[in-house]
Amino acid sequence: MLDVRRLRLLRELKIRGTLAGVAEALSYSPSAVSQQLALLEKEAGVELLHKVGRRVQLTAQAEILVEHTAHLLERLEIAEAEMMASLTTVSGTVRVAVFQSASHAVIPRALTLLAAEFPQLRVEVTEREPERGLFEVSARDFDLVLAEQYPGHGRAHRADLDRVHLATDALRLALPPASASADLAGLARMPWVMEPEGTVSRSWASQLCREAGFEPDVRFETADLIAHIRLIESGNAVGILPDLVWAGAEPTVRLVDLPGHPRRTLFSAARRSSTKRPGVVAVRDVLARAVTQPDP
Repeated sequence: MLDVRRLRLLRELKIRGTLAGVAEALSYSPSAVSQQLALLEKEAGVELLHKVGRRVQLTAQAEILVEHTAHLLERLEIAEAEMMASLTTVSGTVRVAVFQSASHAVIPRALTLLAAEFPQLRVEVTEREPERGLFEVSARDFDLVLAEQYPGHGRAHRADLDRVHLATDALRLALPPASASADLAGLARMPWVMEPEGTVSRSWASQLCREAGFEPDVRFETADLIAHIRLIESGNAVGILPDLVWAGAEPTVRLVDLPGHPRRTLFSAARRSSTKRPGVVAVRDVLARAVTQPDP
């Protein structure tokens, strides 16, 4: 009989692309991964990997095993969820990936509620950019991701993930406190602070400026929205901030509505096979409450 743990290593290689990537994700050494996959080849009785340059590639037979392994892992996770649901207490560990502004505004209140309502549940939170978080939930590095979606920017559809809408969040032009009101086009010559190149928020904000007739002069680039606030309130930049970043507190910068009143969407995503797991259900329920009533 094929070893499930070795089959998972084969699936991880399909997902992550390299032996080093598998080793890093699962805290193995690359040589240990190679040895286990060699044993799996002996069990299967067919070649599963062949070298292409410095990389290894899955054979057609390995692809068949990977497809069945995905179904097998889903069934095992469903079985575990149903077993946990039969218990009278919610326990275990739920690993959550969150984007930066949510980690400031939503997570503190959510953790307070979870500690009060489900004291036997352990919740581990790690900051991740939404696209990476979605991938890592699919790859089983996390159980749940709290993610965002900007107007006109649909995220890649992952059939194995269940997505639940949490809230919408207004996006507003942010100016230094002493500045006069200005529309977007009037800020063509101002220094801007934006998130790094390659992020959806940066792409969306840049496109908004282009539609207003100018290319933004991005002098400050950081994923830390608290740094955005400090640069704007000190008069060194202008930017675009989501309402959630204030976590219910009074804004310290001048906020101006953008054309069309754009809003981003906040949602959680979990593997479909884990949606009935009591810990995942509990965290999702609390996140839905915390996102509408964040702590200052």
